[in-house]
Amino acid sequence: MGSYQVIARKYRPQRFSDVVGQDHVTQTLTNAIRANRIAHAYLFVGPRGTGKTTIARIFAKCLNCTDGPKAEFPEEDPKAREIAEGRSLDVLEIDGASNRGIEEIRELRETVKYAPASSKYKIFIIDEVHMLTKEAFNALLKTLEEPPEHVKFMFATTEAEKVLPTILSRCQRFDLRRISSALIVKHLAYIAGLENVSIDDAALHAIARGADGGMRDAESTLDQLISFCGEKIVEDDVLSMFGLTARSQLLDLAQGILTGAIPQVLRDLNELSKNGKDLSRLLGDLLGYFRNLVVYTVSKGDLSLLEVSEAEAGALKAHTEITTTSAVTRIMEILSDAEGRMREAISKKIMLEVAMLRAAQARNSVNLDTVLDRLKTLRDSTPASALVAEPPRAPAKAIVVPESAAPPKPVAPAVAERPAAAPLTLQDTPPWQTPAAPVATPAPVQPISMAGDINSVWPQVMQLLKQKNSFTRSLFNDAFPVSLDAKFLVIGFDSSMPDHLSVVDNSKNKQALEASLKEIGHAQVSVKFILTKAPAGWVPPAEAALEFSASKPSVSVPSSPVAAAEPKKEKVVPVILNKEDFQNDPLIKKALELFKGEIIEVRA
Repeated sequence: MGSYQVIARKYRPQRFSDVVGQDHVTQTLTNAIRANRIAHAYLFVGPRGTGKTTIARIFAKCLNCTDGPKAEFPEEDPKAREIAEGRSLDVLEIDGASNRGIEEIRELRETVKYAPASSKYKIFIIDEVHMLTKEAFNALLKTLEEPPEHVKFMFATTEAEKVLPTILSRCQRFDLRRISSALIVKHLAYIAGLENVSIDDAALHAIARGADGGMRDAESTLDQLISFCGEKIVEDDVLSMFGLTARSQLLDLAQGILTGAIPQVLRDLNELSKNGKDLSRLLGDLLGYFRNLVVYTVSKGDLSLLEVSEAEAGALKAHTEITTTSAVTRIMEILSDAEGRMREAISKKIMLEVAMLRAAQARNSVNLDTVLDRLKTLRDSTPASALVAEPPRAPAKAIVVPESAAPPKPVAPAVAERPAAAPLTLQDTPPWQTPAAPVATPAPVQPISMAGDINSVWPQVMQLLKQKNSFTRSLFNDAFPVSLDAKFLVIGFDSSMPDHLSVVDNSKNKQALEASLKEIGHAQVSVKFILTKAPAGWVPPAEAALEFSASKPSVSVPSSPVAAAEPKKEKVVPVILNKEDFQNDPLIKKALELFKGEIIEVRA
């Protein structure tokens, strides 16, 4: 009985045409041999099990085969067989991890001086070259840069960043890629046929998924499965060995997140955890699926960009119809954050459950920029009639009213016992308990001539604007009049407020201002907004719209006989908005309906 040989060694590639998934490297080396452009040092970089050392050995065969260098050589060539079996005196394989010191490199430098025994080149293959010490690298520099004509160096490493830049600059570098799942599945099916083993497609895809782009890992797994299962291998065997989640279960989890079926997601996750599945790997597989979903959606169903099975392709098509790219992106952000913290989590199951809940909630969330854009669109598109559907409400600030402007009125019982100096607020006389104090109707504003003073026009415009819509009036608290002529009223904002100007400058606000101008006799005047420096001494007239003329009071408050007999003084009446009035505002109602929100608190 002959000795057993593992699949990874038994089916190891023996020539460039046998190498799977690294055509960009093998084709370049083949062309270099045919053109006789052979360098003195090569560096092969890539993940484990992708063919670095294998390609170095095949290249050594091509250089030292009979009548070489040749890209193609007979399988029975004696020199090639010596190299394949490790018997060649002219091809030396060195393990960089165990021969990493300066003394070993000194011995290598001495060996370099001797000519090859029977081949054309003396070839040194150093595996895991990044393990050499800095001193060993420095000792190798001169020899590596100017070796004898008969010497070739071939290095292999998984961590090129640990190799000194001075070494890298003296080598031709080849980066090997992770092998695609489709190529691994095809190669494993070929090996299974040679081994007379029956294995279904789902099992092959599960092996390829677990190998993570490494052919050697995939072949070792197949070897182990043959020992475990015999001549028939199914998907469940692979899943139990790797701790992987079945593709159908993974798709069910994704479906639950996208549809918000949280109870089902938690039940499935609990079942997978009890069956010993690798939760970190499950999270990585979910991220990979949502990544595929984004690519599938953006590319409009181009499957050439993805490595997926037919079942997964069908799921991708179905899921694009129930979600959007932005929703999937938000889900991926949450899962990526959880993946980064999974290694440090004490309970991976709890961490994953929380991530699933947040991901399901995030599918319907809206980012802040979108909210602001919708609010701006709503404000610009709301007709003026909807904004003035209710009587205007006073702003939440103190209003100064001369007592002489209001005729004496009977005092309401709820206020009669209060001292005359105490301020009167809306909370003291709520409309559902006692009648509100009568409010005098503002006297009509008299039109002024075109030559009128702009400082008298501006308060009138602000008062009329407030009567129509207090919200629009509040946008101009920091504005000031610049100029007025027969064509334009120019309204200025301080140069430090460009963002506020961009909010105010729209057709709706211009129409509201021009309507107010028309009412006071300026029918042909248009409105312009500019950024400029405020006039010296200018104070934003927060109260001016209400008291531009002491002879035209806008609010009348009751006064007691005692107060009437006292010397005239101004009384401060703070007007406070309540939650009910604020909630009945048409614009606020629309915002609440649009974003499905509720008002928690109203602050003046």
